[in-house]
Amino acid sequence: MQVSKFPTVLKRLVLGRPFRSDRLAQTLLPKRIALPIFASDALSSVAYAPEEIFLTLSVAGLSAYAFAPWIGVAVAVVMLVVVASYRQNVHAYPSGGGDYEVAGTNLGSKFGLTVASALLVDYVMTVAVSTSSGVANIGSAIPWVAEHKVLTAVVIVAVLSALNLRGVRESGKAFAIPTYGFILGILVMVGWGLIEAATGTEIRAESAGFQLHSEGSWTGFAFVFLILRSFSSGAAALTGVEAISNGVPAFRKPKSKNAASTLLAMGVLAVVMLVGIITLAVITKVNFADRPAEQLQGAPPGYQQKTIVAQIAHAVFAGFPPGFYYISFVTGVILLLAANTAFNGFPVLGSILAQDRYLPRQLHTRGDRLAFSNGILFLAVFALVLIIAFDAEVTRLIQLYIVGVFVSFTVSQTGMVLHWHRLLARETDPGARRRMRRSQTVNTIGLTLTGTVLVIVLITKFLLGAWIAIAAMVAIFALMTAIRKHYDRVAEELKELGEAPTVLPSRNHAIVLVSKLHRPTLRALAYAKAMRPDVLEAVTVNVDDAETRRLTQEWEAHKFKVPLKVVESPYREITKPVLDYVKRVRGDNPRNVVTVFIPEYVVGHWWEQVLHNQSALRLKGRLLFQPGVMVTSVPWQLESSQKALARARRARSRPAAGDVRRGFGLTGPRRSAEGPKPTESTKESAE
Repeated sequence: MQVSKFPTVLKRLVLGRPFRSDRLAQTLLPKRIALPIFASDALSSVAYAPEEIFLTLSVAGLSAYAFAPWIGVAVAVVMLVVVASYRQNVHAYPSGGGDYEVAGTNLGSKFGLTVASALLVDYVMTVAVSTSSGVANIGSAIPWVAEHKVLTAVVIVAVLSALNLRGVRESGKAFAIPTYGFILGILVMVGWGLIEAATGTEIRAESAGFQLHSEGSWTGFAFVFLILRSFSSGAAALTGVEAISNGVPAFRKPKSKNAASTLLAMGVLAVVMLVGIITLAVITKVNFADRPAEQLQGAPPGYQQKTIVAQIAHAVFAGFPPGFYYISFVTGVILLLAANTAFNGFPVLGSILAQDRYLPRQLHTRGDRLAFSNGILFLAVFALVLIIAFDAEVTRLIQLYIVGVFVSFTVSQTGMVLHWHRLLARETDPGARRRMRRSQTVNTIGLTLTGTVLVIVLITKFLLGAWIAIAAMVAIFALMTAIRKHYDRVAEELKELGEAPTVLPSRNHAIVLVSKLHRPTLRALAYAKAMRPDVLEAVTVNVDDAETRRLTQEWEAHKFKVPLKVVESPYREITKPVLDYVKRVRGDNPRNVVTVFIPEYVVGHWWEQVLHNQSALRLKGRLLFQPGVMVTSVPWQLESSQKALARARRARSRPAAGDVRRGFGLTGPRRSAEGPKPTESTKESAE
């Protein structure tokens, strides 16, 4: 296999064949596929949200665990309200802008950018937290994974990126089975565990016999603060709820109805699983500590604390080990796949922001498989930075989490309240007004709850790492504002140029750069002469006296009519002497134009590019910044490029009837692979 073809072959192997643009409609998702794609984050968060509740309460000792069910119920209530609120968003704004569009339309562009920056940070955090949590769950059953968490997480993010680059629909099919397997496994575990508890069967977690010690005395305000902090950690279960409102365009028609139905199914399943896991954790007497070696008395030496889901599964399926391994495996997989929600939300949001000129335009274009490939790659890189920086530790990463999502929740619900207020001001139909009032009430309740949770999160998590997420939002906000100003400035500049009358150059001075007298030089001279400039001259830079004398002698021997100008370079530079000479030739007249013709080699292998054209690349890079200077590359195809082209044509061609009669063999036309040879006429035209 040719080295030059290797990147293309690898790309096709990883991504598959490219899709035509007219196949975009075929990538739309039915509800059964949309659920695992857009809801995997919210569904999987029920695996680590209970852990964070118990982990936070553990510092106050075993007695604090009594508040865990109530905290779980509070989180479930907030989730149901947020789901109901976002169903209103889906129907009102089905274009896919989600919270960004709601905030921008009703509150102004600054609020829209605030929501966008919060969501971008949250999507990156989703990949980092979900992947790290999934690795931790798999590590409960496979010790090697627990010992190499960062490496495993990096590999998983790379695999998820490749799957999503293959297209949304294909990634959804790949993720559907594990997602439904997780839902079924957790529901069966919760149902079976509750039945055993109701029938009097004792089910005990492996940590039930340990003694959990508190860290200091927790009373009064300190204890209330701890409860609030535990609630804010458990609110991580709400992450990903907004993803469906951002992905409405990916649904099949009727888009809004299908998206709202998927959102409702996600909310009900997430609440049932969250409350069920917390209930079983209390029933099985799970002890889950922040520092197990110090807080858990009675634990064996070298005790490795398993996740809460793993401990519950071990207790419920005590007589059926495959059940424990199944739950550990599917939980780990769904947590890994939860990152897929971000891999769908981040690129779509990035595309919308790029279309509005707040992000680079490259994020708006679709890749070979009709996915927003650049957005996927950006997300993967940023998530990997966090995973490596925080050693794939969920407890360290979770402190940066959920701040962004509750910022977007609160601002979005404020926008929806204003949206209904604006519609009510001009609606006269009583039935329609009642429906709007009902929707406005739902969004008002959602605003109240999400705003309250946001305040709690900021108070309890700011010093624990939430400030990093806030700082990142501010930085992204400033960056997007700067990008928009740049694009607006460029657009205004181009608009002004477009309105100006077109003025032809008064004088075109053509310069052909010469290093040696060979066929590429002859071709460049001939092409420059065909342009009929006012002045035509060849220029060489004297970096070696002997070579320069030899070139001038050959030039005079061939009696070219084009003069050869020698530019001195006492420090053996090439770029700066050429730039200085071009500036002198152009002068101060703004209507003067200098056209620089640069002969270049076209090569067939990547390593040949390293050996050729380096001086030409440097010169072009500098000349392009000079006003009134045009740069023209004159290519010369080397034999390796001709052979590479011939091989490509043979690979694409098929023998057809009459090829031999028309002078074509099975491998192409009967002509030399080197291409046409320069003749005396080429030399004469150069002269």
